[in-house]
Amino acid sequence: MRFHALWITAIVLGIAGCGKQDQPEAQQAESPAPAAAEAEAPEAAASATEVRQAFIDHMHAHAEQLDELMFALADGDLDGAMTPAYWLSSHDTVEGIPEDWQQFVVGMRTAAAEVEEATDIETARTAAEAISEYCQACHNAAGVTTP
Repeated sequence: MRFHALWITAIVLGIAGCGKQDQPEAQQAESPAPAAAEAEAPEAAASATEVRQAFIDHMHAHAEQLDELMFALADGDLDGAMTPAYWLSSHDTVEGIPEDWQQFVVGMRTAAAEVEEATDIETARTAAEAISEYCQACHNAAGVTTP
């Protein structure tokens, strides 16, 4: 029961952090196009805004899949954790991830694959914790804070 409460608390904090990000801060940290280029050409600004929004939406999809994975593991449902783990390990990436953040993407995918390969719930939970750590490390590198 105590472990279950910890997982629920971690998930709620993760969701709250994703929902409370200040848009300007996220745009600055996640912007693949320089702001100067946006000021020069309106069509480039629209395109850069679309790319930024696609990036943000993609990261929110990560959070949703991680939530599903964590809920399944909190319920002791190893089979239920496999679908979100598979998505996290193998989905298409999004454009605009800075090179120095790639290590977090690779680490997250590797840990998600470890969840897929797990034969017991504790091994899966340990790998899932690593996914969360890679996500948080990427947020830190991007300057996105979570409460």
